[in-house]
Amino acid sequence: MIKLDQIAIISDIHGNLPALEAVLEDIKDKGISQIICLGDMIGKGPHSMEVLEQCLDHCHVIIKGNWEEFISDPQTKETDFIKFYRDQLGDHYLSLIRNLPGVTGFWLSGKYIRLFHANPHSVFRRVYQTSPLSERLALFEVPQLPSTEALTLKSDVVGYGDIHEGYLQHIDQGRMIFNVGSVGNSCDFIPMAAYVILEGKLHSQEEADFSIQFCRVKYDREKAISQALASKMPDQEAYINEIKTGCYSR
Repeated sequence: MIKLDQIAIISDIHGNLPALEAVLEDIKDKGISQIICLGDMIGKGPHSMEVLEQCLDHCHVIIKGNWEEFISDPQTKETDFIKFYRDQLGDHYLSLIRNLPGVTGFWLSGKYIRLFHANPHSVFRRVYQTSPLSERLALFEVPQLPSTEALTLKSDVVGYGDIHEGYLQHIDQGRMIFNVGSVGNSCDFIPMAAYVILEGKLHSQEEADFSIQFCRVKYDREKAISQALASKMPDQEAYINEIKTGCYSR
């Protein structure tokens, strides 16, 4: 039996260090060495810099999320909310996240996989599994965002983060959409860290076994809440409620 390659896809950590540490440990225990992060590492939770550093240490590819975009964008007005996260990151990390790519892609078991944070055309254009079919089909189009890949290839499978709700959906012509959920800020009423494992023959254009596995990981939510309480982070109450309930507060 040919051993298949495994790739862990994480997203939307949002400064929740205990959740990220639990997921990285789970990925390590499963013997997976390749990790791709789909952005929104920063914001909401109290540990933006620490989470970013962990992602830089462990992830092979990091995609820019909408939080990286608006926090690092010099055109974003510096309110007290924005300043809190900019002060945490400093100029070096702000410059780094400002220049992250928006899209990545690769072949896996004869399928071309394209990954992005929210949309291949804009980090701010949100798509749900119930969005109009035209909006979901647009996810398969050639990206308009800066990319790590050749942009002429037609995607068979697209994966993204952003909405904090994992799902898998089959579209016409055998194409698939999946959402990885959120590591640090799950909003699907299950207050556990979420990520996805892709399995197949990496870089192969020949049809072969392929799977998408959705993972949920228990983490120390009380520790995450204590860290939030000890910080002076904005929107503290809403963040803590989301950690407790797995339900969006705002």
